[in-house]
Amino acid sequence: MNTMTTLDAYPVEVAFPDIRPYADGNTGVAYVHHFDSGVPGPHVMINALTHGNEVCGAIVVKELLDLGLKPRRGQLTLAFANVDAYHRFDPAKPDASRFVDQDFNRVWTAAVLDDASRDSSELRRAREMRPLIDRVDLLLDLHSMHEKSLPLIVSGPLDKGVALARALGAPAHVIVDEGHPEGRRMRDYAGFGDQDSPKNALLIECGQHWEASSVAVARDSTARFLLTAGIVDSGDLPAGWLSAPVAPQRVVRVTEPVVATSMNFRFAGPYTGLETFSEPGTVIGWNDGAPVVTPYPDCVLVMPSLRQLRPGVTVVRLGQLLA
Repeated sequence: MNTMTTLDAYPVEVAFPDIRPYADGNTGVAYVHHFDSGVPGPHVMINALTHGNEVCGAIVVKELLDLGLKPRRGQLTLAFANVDAYHRFDPAKPDASRFVDQDFNRVWTAAVLDDASRDSSELRRAREMRPLIDRVDLLLDLHSMHEKSLPLIVSGPLDKGVALARALGAPAHVIVDEGHPEGRRMRDYAGFGDQDSPKNALLIECGQHWEASSVAVARDSTARFLLTAGIVDSGDLPAGWLSAPVAPQRVVRVTEPVVATSMNFRFAGPYTGLETFSEPGTVIGWNDGAPVVTPYPDCVLVMPSLRQLRPGVTVVRLGQLLA
């Protein structure tokens, strides 16, 4: 039997840039930069470092700032989010700087943000950024993954998110999901998560955290997002950022999480994500000794990982192939 009981260590292939020169910003909020063309158009935000060890977005936002990119139409906001976590990155413990006190991507509801009895490094930062995010029409949140997996778009649960993902055309895999039970993501905050609102957002998982190819995906996704929003022209972007799609898109709707009930969880194989099992009832792992099986044909594994294993944590999500 092929089992996965240990965690692979992935090399850090990319340099973590020094972002301190961008600390002042120009918005009154540290590390956030805003540019207004003065011409009608949407307000677009490219956000990096929702998690402090996910460096590809930081590289791209830094490159856009160094390029001096300005929108021809509408407005552009470029942000480094959880900078406190980022500044704690240690190559010897690369997973430790995901956040300082709590996951920055689980606090995005008005009830949580308005609750004065709650405090953390991440909540303080979210409250600083919130007034700016409230003004954004289109958000691209750049992420990466624990495991070495193909890149994917997390479109959220709404039709408008899937439509925006299809307009981008890449990455090839679109994940339709409700988010996390632990708290709401930025991409689902307020109008982004309301089908009746014109606001929209996508989260891109660009690849494994520290592999060089994740930076190429982040550049391509950012170029596609800016062009789809219509605030820049193709000649405004660096040569080589935009890549040709390599495969037609597949849409996968997440139907259920697999949550660890104890520290005794193991997968039946060295899964990295997007594995598809044609037969229902296929054993994909064991949860405290109980088999975990696929519930339907063509079941897709979405972002399996044991790196944060503890009781109550989602170790994989199960998805149904739609197209």
